[in-house]
Order: sequence, then C-alpha cells, then structure tokens
Amino acid sequence: MRNNIAERRLDREWTQADLARALGVSRQTVISIERGRFDPSLPLAFLIAQTFGCRIEDVFIAEKTT
Repeated sequence: MRNNIAERRLDREWTQADLARALGVSRQTVISIERGRFDPSLPLAFLIAQTFGCRIEDVFIAEKTT
C-alpha cells in the first residue's frame, strides 16, 4: 500500500511534527507511515483522511498484486 501523505502535508506547508500533533501521534509514526514502513490502524487512517478533508481512498492507494 502506498500513500500521498507527504505530498498533502507539504501542500499545506506542514512539518511532520505539525501533522503528528494534529493526529495525536509521534513524529516517528508520521515518518514511518509516509515511507510505507508502517500501515496505520483503520481509525488512524480515517483520522488522516479527515485531517486532509478527503476520503481514505484519496490518501491510501492499494497496489495491485499479480
């Protein structure tokens, strides 16, 4: 699964720390999610989408497997 969190965050001129504060998580968590090393829980994924004012499918993109 990939995501576009970093692009959305930068469009708002937010730092990783700004986003972490908005989500109530650590900056390390934001870094891990942005880099695809960690998939957030469903409630956190919904909160991320809500924070950016979009749908969860707009932030998280499932990669096709063959």
